[in-house]
Amino acid sequence: MDSALLVKQVNLSMIPEIITIPLRHMASGDCLSLQVYKFRGSQPGKKVYIQSNLHGAEIAGNTVIHHLIKFLQNSKDTDLVGEIWLVPVCNPIGTNERSHHFASGRYCTYEGKDWNRIFWDYEKETNDLSRFVQSQLQFPVEVIRKNYLRKIKEKFTAANQVTQSSGIPYTKKFRYQLQSLSIDADYLIDLHSSSNQGLTYLYYFRDRQDSAKYFQLDFGILLNKYDGDAFDEAFIKPWLALESALQGLGRNIQFDVEAWTLELGTGMQINPKSVAMGVWGIKNYLVHKGVLQTPIDSPGNSNSHAMSLKSRTTDTRYYAPRGGMIQLQVELSREVKTGDTLYQIISFNKEGKLPTVINIVAQQDGLVYDVATNQVVNEGEYVLATI
Repeated sequence: MDSALLVKQVNLSMIPEIITIPLRHMASGDCLSLQVYKFRGSQPGKKVYIQSNLHGAEIAGNTVIHHLIKFLQNSKDTDLVGEIWLVPVCNPIGTNERSHHFASGRYCTYEGKDWNRIFWDYEKETNDLSRFVQSQLQFPVEVIRKNYLRKIKEKFTAANQVTQSSGIPYTKKFRYQLQSLSIDADYLIDLHSSSNQGLTYLYYFRDRQDSAKYFQLDFGILLNKYDGDAFDEAFIKPWLALESALQGLGRNIQFDVEAWTLELGTGMQINPKSVAMGVWGIKNYLVHKGVLQTPIDSPGNSNSHAMSLKSRTTDTRYYAPRGGMIQLQVELSREVKTGDTLYQIISFNKEGKLPTVINIVAQQDGLVYDVATNQVVNEGEYVLATI
């Protein structure tokens, strides 16, 4: 091959820095690890952190990251301003967990904790936000951001020591590894899917609705109630608190810090449509944020796409009032009106009586966006949700 042509081809693609991080040593002697793909552009800029598969059965995001890696490999370093860190299969324990034919992996079975409800929240650890804000009022936005991030990182390091000779619970080490990779990011994207049958949408936070629309998904859900223990919440909650505190003293500042959770369809499946929507949505978002400097192919007439933004307060979850078998269940993505039948339960008994059929109707208008895969329920078990 002509040497000039070879040089030209090399210059056309970015080569990621690939880092493997030991995560957990097992009784068998094997070691589970994380792998991080770091793409850096020719110009400094924002840091984007994207991870997938935090819950073991939610695998579609791994394929999204695979497509993003290939896309960035075929891009020039001049097409990227800043850096993008990609972490597929970010929870190998959960990913490897099986129960018969089902992938589970939503909980750390040893500690009994949801893998996405274990993260460290700076706001819960600090009591000097008011004093910090008072000291920063006259500073430019970027100086305030730099000073606040330094405080977060110092507190994080102190609160999450992982080298004690006595050892620590695994979930604490696990959260430390993921949060240490992402804590200084500008934009964080956590790729999930439903543990059941679900649509493709995103969760977003206060005052980020304009950016939410760049993902061009069917709808987004505003997280206006949260405890800070989820990955996206723990990342952005301190910044939302800082914005509120500054506003209370007359500085109306919105930091260019954003966190998103993309729900990519049904668990235990890789739906090509959900993957395509996720890949294109992330690219479009990064173009609008100035991270990607290259035009991207548009799926259909995206400019006219109207993304619906909803509040989680309108979410209605339906549980079985009696045990039994679900029949005539309304399909996913159906718009329902108050009083419409959502499903029926064939309820058996041990009282010498005939089985009964219980009709469950919608309590309010909404869109069916999540449906349990299992159609056998005990009393009190989840069936579906509308919003």
